[in-house]
Amino acid sequence: MGSLEQKCVDAGLKMTGQRRTILRVLSESDDHPSVETVYERAREADSSISIATVYRTLNLLDDLNLVQRHDFNEPHSRFEVNMEHHHHLVDLESGEVIEFQNEEIEHLKVKIAKELGFELLDHRLELYGRKIKSGE
Repeated sequence: MGSLEQKCVDAGLKMTGQRRTILRVLSESDDHPSVETVYERAREADSSISIATVYRTLNLLDDLNLVQRHDFNEPHSRFEVNMEHHHHLVDLESGEVIEFQNEEIEHLKVKIAKELGFELLDHRLELYGRKIKSGE
């Protein structure tokens, strides 16, 4: 059993075959898929899965904080498994999402919160840009 599936079981979710398929699609994705992309990939494995099932499952997983919903300044949401802390750099031209971690940012965010009299409980960092072409 994968770690996402185990977290669902621990949260008391009934694990149907369709849910397992959707969880597998999410766990194997490295591209922050949209609902429609999850649906297309899940249908390849199980043609009985409906888009409504995908929507309900993703909303449930989001409510349980097992996935993160991102909009990345797009008209649709994209999802990723909520397993490790990282940040995102989004290429506004291609839509590519690059995940990164940075210790300086981790220390700086705590320092800023403390200076402003806060205990930092959560945060999300998304950077937007475009690749620099050689010669620019």
